[in-house]
Amino acid sequence: MLKMKLKCDQCANTTYHNQDTYICSYENTYCPECASNLKYNCPECKGELVLRPKRILPEKAFDPNLIA
Repeated sequence: MLKMKLKCDQCANTTYHNQDTYICSYENTYCPECASNLKYNCPECKGELVLRPKRILPEKAFDPNLIA
């Protein structure tokens, strides 16, 4: 399993797996404040910044209540 980045590439604030975080297609990672300041454009690749999907913690991955 790949690890999600836990720090904003701009300000180095911690970004947790369950909070809003923005990424580009190369997975450069930004907190909401930095993403907004960057007008949702990655300064590294010049691509669009979008909300990163939230990861389900392993202990919750097989919870039948999470299945639609």
